[in-house]
Amino acid sequence: MSGLMGYIRLEMIRTVRDGGYVIFGIAMPVVMYLVFTNLGLAPGDRHYAAVFTMVSMAAYGALGGAFNNGTGIAEDRAAGWLRQLRLTPLTPAQVVTGKVVTGVAGVVPSIAAVLLTGALVNHVTLAPGQWLSIVGLLWAGTIPFSLLGLGNGYRLTGQTAAMANVATLLSLSIIGGLWVPTTGFPGWLRAISGWTPSNSYASLSWHIAFGEAPTLREVAILCGWLVAFGLYAVYGYRRAARTA
Repeated sequence: MSGLMGYIRLEMIRTVRDGGYVIFGIAMPVVMYLVFTNLGLAPGDRHYAAVFTMVSMAAYGALGGAFNNGTGIAEDRAAGWLRQLRLTPLTPAQVVTGKVVTGVAGVVPSIAAVLLTGALVNHVTLAPGQWLSIVGLLWAGTIPFSLLGLGNGYRLTGQTAAMANVATLLSLSIIGGLWVPTTGFPGWLRAISGWTPSNSYASLSWHIAFGEAPTLREVAILCGWLVAFGLYAVYGYRRAARTA
């Protein structure tokens, strides 16, 4: 356990020092939130737009942080870091777990920055329980995406992994309704969106923000993707470790 905690601490330090994480994981979602809500680009009246887009951009920022955590894996492979990890007592599952914990912890500033902007700039007011629930759901819900990003990082080369994670982030954000509400989608695209992990992830917090209860369907879909992406990440690590 001490070895795992030391590994997590090392990865957290590396994440904080990553300039791309600060720009794209924290600053960009805040800027997009302000642009969407203050230039009339968000749907609904001002209150609805401020709340809906706040959750959407917090989710988008959290996903960006989760995928960014996986992109550096390919660079670690090239630098021989995975080869070094094979010489430690850490098991493949522990290594993946350590990276997931790092990714989940790293999304907290992204979520907090957007939510604080919503409260301080757009004067979003929610009950304390709603704020806490939204933070908790957005935080815990990034685990599947962190696993997906890690799987890409373990399986692909540095440049390819970065492109794959960015493409996946943008695709899931758009199709999942984080940028544009799915109510404006064609019927077939709305049906696809309902099965994406990003839509279920954001929907949990959208429900809470508007005083509704999340549905079991959304929880089940997200859990299903969690299992699939978890298997993918462990498989990717095993393959990468054998060839490192």
